[in-house]
Amino acid sequence: MAGNQDVLTRERLDAALAVLPDWRYRLGGFVTVYKAPTAAAALELIAAVGRLAEKQNHHPDLDWRYNRVFIRYTSHDAGGEVTERDAAAAAAASDAAARAGATAQPGLFRTVELGIDTVDPAEIAEVWRVALGYKKGPGGDLVDPYGRGPGVWFRETAKPNSNRFHVDVHWSKAEAGPVLEKTAATGALMNRDHAPDWVVVTDAQGNRLCLCTEEGHQPEPL
Repeated sequence: MAGNQDVLTRERLDAALAVLPDWRYRLGGFVTVYKAPTAAAALELIAAVGRLAEKQNHHPDLDWRYNRVFIRYTSHDAGGEVTERDAAAAAAASDAAARAGATAQPGLFRTVELGIDTVDPAEIAEVWRVALGYKKGPGGDLVDPYGRGPGVWFRETAKPNSNRFHVDVHWSKAEAGPVLEKTAATGALMNRDHAPDWVVVTDAQGNRLCLCTEEGHQPEPL
């Protein structure tokens, strides 16, 4: 079982990504999307990644969408953080993708979370956990044990927003710029006080969402 000493620090994480151009960091994992020439080629890539996973005894979350394969590596036995095993697995998957003629499109991999304002997270968390079939994650967040549904986190505040729910959409910093520009062009109110970590977006009816990047979620230096 991995220990905390195996978790990549911010410096080691940046060094790993420097030699993994196909990959991005996202909420405790390395993520990417590969576009294969055909759906059949995508299935061949999935099979290749599966063989690697068995050989490495390190299995990714993987999703197939026609000719695109979405992949996420994280180390569950290290508290859902990134370790050297994830970096090695990502590198091997990149090699397999190259052999399959697939091209990386990491900007397509976005992650969604639901945020809830509350004065007392403990009072409501169990309702949401049971109803969704989720489990408790780091820091009291709720996560889908199968990695399919959006995560849920509770923003403890003495003054909850009148609209207690908001959506966090996580993009990689490398791809966030065009998304912010297009969102601003819709006429939404853009609060950039916390950029580039996140930008609070409010629509014409007062509904909020946050466009987030990995800057607000990378491990701190030890």
